[in-house]
Amino acid sequence: MRAFIFPGQGSQKVGMGADLAEASTAARETFQEVDDALNQKLFAMMREGPDSELTLTSNAQPAIMANAIATLRVLEKDFGMKLKDAADCVAGHSLGEYTALAAVNAFSLGDTAKLLRLRGIAMQDAVPIGVGSMCALLGSDIETAQKLAEEAAQGQVCEIANDNDPSQVVLSGHAEAINRVIDMAKDHGVKRAIKIAVSAPFHCSLMKPAAQRMKIALDNTSPSAMDLPLYANVTAAKVSDSAEEQKLLVEQITGRVRWRESVLAMRADGVEHFVELGGKVLGPMVSRTDKEARVSSCITMEDLEALAKELG
Repeated sequence: MRAFIFPGQGSQKVGMGADLAEASTAARETFQEVDDALNQKLFAMMREGPDSELTLTSNAQPAIMANAIATLRVLEKDFGMKLKDAADCVAGHSLGEYTALAAVNAFSLGDTAKLLRLRGIAMQDAVPIGVGSMCALLGSDIETAQKLAEEAAQGQVCEIANDNDPSQVVLSGHAEAINRVIDMAKDHGVKRAIKIAVSAPFHCSLMKPAAQRMKIALDNTSPSAMDLPLYANVTAAKVSDSAEEQKLLVEQITGRVRWRESVLAMRADGVEHFVELGGKVLGPMVSRTDKEARVSSCITMEDLEALAKELG
């Protein structure tokens, strides 16, 4: 069994998608479709920068999605692979869950771009700049991270945002609490605690105003039936019903990204091969979670050609 997986924020970089667009009409058409939906020259920003603009949450989220869907469309149109034939399920990390839904035709590409643009703006607006922060704990399991978060909170918000793999957990909350986490991490046996360069504290209860805005947007953009089941971030369980997934996307704004558990759930259900499209971020997380899992990460035409040959 095979899962196609889609990366989240942090996988963006200037130049993304440029080589694909040069080599493939399918990629160029994808980027143009997103530009048209957003009424913005997003692909020019992806190709040329500046980095300071591309890393803004409201730009990074639709850009990462566009790059991953362009990669998928190249596979489908240039190499003749159909996702619903090649895969048994899909999953995405944070914003990547929206990409996964676009991949299985629950949302149109244009609607996905608009939802992610709003999601980025809503998350940014939910907390004034400087009030919130995030940090990555390297060499920490989930139990250690939970204990550290509870001790550092001291009446403020300090919560697990991402359970990425057995050695990487991300915390989110008030800036002062996150600073305390970084000061206390070594005493809890954490190898390293690194502040993440983000403009808002994602996936914690401070994001409630963003969740309310996304509920309204999602209520007005009902998903179609999914071509394949999806493993949802907030439950780490398989979802086949679009209406259920619609509710889970709202919960995802404030909820934990249970990526490690999602990988284990897919493995338990028989998935042996994980194919990451548009990044090389999730593949290593999968490998650290289960060393027996097979991983392919595809960014370039060469990567896609090799995958297409393997899939036959």
